[in-house]
Amino acid sequence: MTGNKIGPRYVVQVYNKEFDAWGFLVIDNTKRGPGKGGIRMTPTVTVEEVGRLARAMTLKNALADIAFGGAKAGIAFDPRSANKAAKKKLVEWFAKELKPFLPKYYIAGPDVNMGEEEMAWFVGAVKDKKAATGKPKRLKGLPHELGSTGFGVVEAVKLALKFKKIDLKDATFAFEGFGYVGTFAMQFLTELGAKVVAVSDSKGTIYDPVGLDYAELMKVKKKTGTVTQYPITKKLNNQEIFSLPVDVLIPAALPDVIHAGNADKLKAKIIVEGANISITSEAEEKLHARGVLIIPGILANAGGVISSFAEHKGYSAEKMFKLVREKISKSVSIALTRHAKTGKPLLEIAAQMAWEKLG
Repeated sequence: MTGNKIGPRYVVQVYNKEFDAWGFLVIDNTKRGPGKGGIRMTPTVTVEEVGRLARAMTLKNALADIAFGGAKAGIAFDPRSANKAAKKKLVEWFAKELKPFLPKYYIAGPDVNMGEEEMAWFVGAVKDKKAATGKPKRLKGLPHELGSTGFGVVEAVKLALKFKKIDLKDATFAFEGFGYVGTFAMQFLTELGAKVVAVSDSKGTIYDPVGLDYAELMKVKKKTGTVTQYPITKKLNNQEIFSLPVDVLIPAALPDVIHAGNADKLKAKIIVEGANISITSEAEEKLHARGVLIIPGILANAGGVISSFAEHKGYSAEKMFKLVREKISKSVSIALTRHAKTGKPLLEIAAQMAWEKLG
């Protein structure tokens, strides 16, 4: 991992022999406040990935104009290989390892395979409720299960469609990834009358050009653990979702899913990053050259960290959602205005906007 004048400030690597699991924390920058970013638990997460995500959080938090720096953490472990008690033990171990940084330099939060329950374990282990946000309501938290990230993604989608002069009710949507971000973004979109035609998870992709029923899809997902059991649809593999003829593609899972190997196959007019760093730099260049409008994650998916800020300040859920709408609408609108004037990629524009706030 390479650094520059922005960061990283701290890079922490710890190992748990019992679970054969590495844990990583990268605190990228604390100029605006304690480093803020979630903890993900996947078998493939690396310190390099965590470092890239921490830098994205530095930029995202600056763009949202909230009093947080940037950080991220990860536990390299497959949660499917352990029961709930074992996962709890691992999360509590990681919290105790990070205690010297909590909450002065780092405030944790939910991410992939880490939700409100895990945040309750985390703060319980260090006996400090300020050590994490996204906690359950019983701990006076604003859990990400309220859908703040997905809500913010939809705000970004609406502005992108307006910029492209596409009516939301005439557009077709596809979701790559159907966790907290994807499920809530689909819910909010369908409530607005949008037509989602494709959804994927780790087991595969379902596609129906007529549209997918959100309530039925959620029932199937809850009952079977996968979207692929949804009835009367075309079943595709994970990669085929990228080549479907949709107006808007929302990657909402893991990093680097759009890359040089599949960028040329994409047919979407708009990509809104529900996940962080879901597009490689090479793919982003190719897609920009083709005129694909990409709303980067540091703009589009800031709803989660804005919710974290709201929780940190003791705001209500209602006030939090209002803050998410205001902040994302403002930053995306400014970026799109600059894009219209300069033609530069939105990621470049957004990064410049963040540097301006970081001084």
